[in-house]
Amino acid sequence: MTHKPINLIKVALLATLVVLVYPAMAQDGTIYPLEAPSEPNAILLGTGGVDDQPASESWFRQWGDPMARNITTATLTPFLPEPGKANGAAVIVAPGGGFMWLSMGNEGWEVAEALAKQGIAAFVLKYRLHPTAESLDDFKAFMNGPRPAPPASSDTSQAVARPGLLQRDLSNQLEDAEAAYAMIVKRAKEWGVDTDRIGMIGFSAGAGLTMHSTLNSKTMKLAFIGPIYGGMGAVEVPKNAPPMFNVIATDDFLFLGQFGVINSWYKAGIPVEFHLYQNGGHGFGLGNPDRTSNKWFDAFMYWLEVNNFLSPDQNND
Repeated sequence: MTHKPINLIKVALLATLVVLVYPAMAQDGTIYPLEAPSEPNAILLGTGGVDDQPASESWFRQWGDPMARNITTATLTPFLPEPGKANGAAVIVAPGGGFMWLSMGNEGWEVAEALAKQGIAAFVLKYRLHPTAESLDDFKAFMNGPRPAPPASSDTSQAVARPGLLQRDLSNQLEDAEAAYAMIVKRAKEWGVDTDRIGMIGFSAGAGLTMHSTLNSKTMKLAFIGPIYGGMGAVEVPKNAPPMFNVIATDDFLFLGQFGVINSWYKAGIPVEFHLYQNGGHGFGLGNPDRTSNKWFDAFMYWLEVNNFLSPDQNND
């Protein structure tokens, strides 16, 4: 049975209506209130709440994208391939948002749907976040405040979408990622997943969580990782680290001319593929019009194919 949130059709129709009727709303970066969409197939991960979090989960729309903040309950939403198309591979998808909000459409649902169309079981991880203001007006004021220059940090886990506002405690987020991985392993037979071919990709802060999980988890055995426009600082690579597919654009504020994480993987003798695109900025998801970065997903699928992650007969030397 294919688990696909039926509300996404409504979300897509709403987004189309917004573009047609309110083009300024859809195309500018203004933050607009949004009623929380139904998530009928979201599965509770049971990892607890967030300390000192007075505000409840709320949603907003920016750049036409539905986003959630003040998340205190982590969930996992499966997007399974059509019957007969599944190849057994699975990917945990971690949206970004500076660990303060999640870009659920652009970096979550849309990516998972694209993966499912390629026969890959995809799972959107809606992980717990650091608190933001309860009032949307106060949150807007915070977001529109001064933006300090991004630090030249070597901590790749700090792949935030708003530089200078680093939140270094990722214990909740790591626990959520580990719970997601454990659930996929537990229900692998039901979902048609080969437990030796579970990978994780993330965007911005989600790339940071992907890297943080790779460097620090004692329970996750990821087959491959894909940090998409995440931090580029050098890291200490574990001996059992998985192959990495890495993407960033030169005009992304997180790039800063750094190749540290790529060099770290290369020096560790672990397979790494790196795509540095001429343009694309930050937060492009599957792609924006007329940017060279728009072909990264095709390259990612080819990388998975060449490395035999799309078939049970692996040979990734």
